[in-house]
Amino acid sequence: MAEAEYYETLGVSRDADGATIKTAYRKLAMKFHPDRNPGDAVAEEKFRACAEAYECLKDPQKRAAYDRYGKAAFENGGGGGGRGGFHAGGGDFSDIFDNIFSEFMGGGARRGRQQRSQAIRGGDLRYNMELSLEEAFTGARKEIVIDVAATCDSCAGSGAAPDATVEACSTCQGHGQVRVQQGMFVIERPCPACHGAGRVTSKVCDDCLGAGRVDKEKSLDVKVPAGVDNGTRIRLSGEGEAGARGGPAGDLYIFIHLIPHEVFERQGTNLHVKVPVCFTDAALGGTIEVPAIDGSLDELAIPAGTQGGREIRRRGKGMPGLNGGGRGDLVVEIEVETPTRMSKRQKELLEEFRMLEVDARSSPKSANFFSKMREKWDELAS
Repeated sequence: MAEAEYYETLGVSRDADGATIKTAYRKLAMKFHPDRNPGDAVAEEKFRACAEAYECLKDPQKRAAYDRYGKAAFENGGGGGGRGGFHAGGGDFSDIFDNIFSEFMGGGARRGRQQRSQAIRGGDLRYNMELSLEEAFTGARKEIVIDVAATCDSCAGSGAAPDATVEACSTCQGHGQVRVQQGMFVIERPCPACHGAGRVTSKVCDDCLGAGRVDKEKSLDVKVPAGVDNGTRIRLSGEGEAGARGGPAGDLYIFIHLIPHEVFERQGTNLHVKVPVCFTDAALGGTIEVPAIDGSLDELAIPAGTQGGREIRRRGKGMPGLNGGGRGDLVVEIEVETPTRMSKRQKELLEEFRMLEVDARSSPKSANFFSKMREKWDELAS
């Protein structure tokens, strides 16, 4: 009977993401685990097939090779099992390299390979955190809750039941890796018998099913420094997924996303705000109050003859630098507001002002515009 392909074994589509593949594998591993199906050879074979499929598909490089070449990417006409492969002079070809490096490194190369097979670093995690502009200005402390693969408390990460016996894997002699010949090269891959652990146990932990890790919710108190901006990344070392077989935990990366503010627009460390000014203050000059990000109100002098769109800069009133580089500026853009509802007396005064507005110097932009338009009309008429 032909073997099922890996995606079919796990019951997922070929475009499934890593999380979907992981969830499917855990469900099947729990269903077909030998401890839950004692003496059932069919269940044991399905458990082995699921583990083999997951071992390939969880690794992006292995998955890419499998998608392109199928299982042939990992096979080479009998070059598989144990620590076999290409032999020279009765010895393992791969051991020749170990012996050469051991002469220079005092055996460290072989020991390093064995240690790498035993411990695997945990995966990094990402968390998106939303902050208000005020929190980014002052800094904040945030409590977050994340789902993480944590070390199993029942087995302390060993994957073995308390009353189980643990022995070195006979297939890989405890290395967790087997050597396979691929043409002129010898490559390493996780041992299919112990799945890279380097040891086998008579009974796996009931809580983690031998994985040494379980999914948990973890609460963290995160200190957010003042001055963070969109895309700022905060790294919490060792707060990611627990490592496998005693390996170090991964890291947690927190990415900051600022909530758009109703008043201020942030550009780097500068803050921009649009402030409406009545046309009399813009024409005659005056003083207005401008809000600041710290909640205070600052007095801002409006020069006489201020035009709409003019920007007035307040030094040191913006956002703080992330690494203590001083504060940016507050840039105030003036919006001249024309009154929409006026009393009879106000209209009379404006009419009187319009009758007196004969000097082009009082409104130079409009006078210059209409002067150019009249010249253009005269040219066309002639």
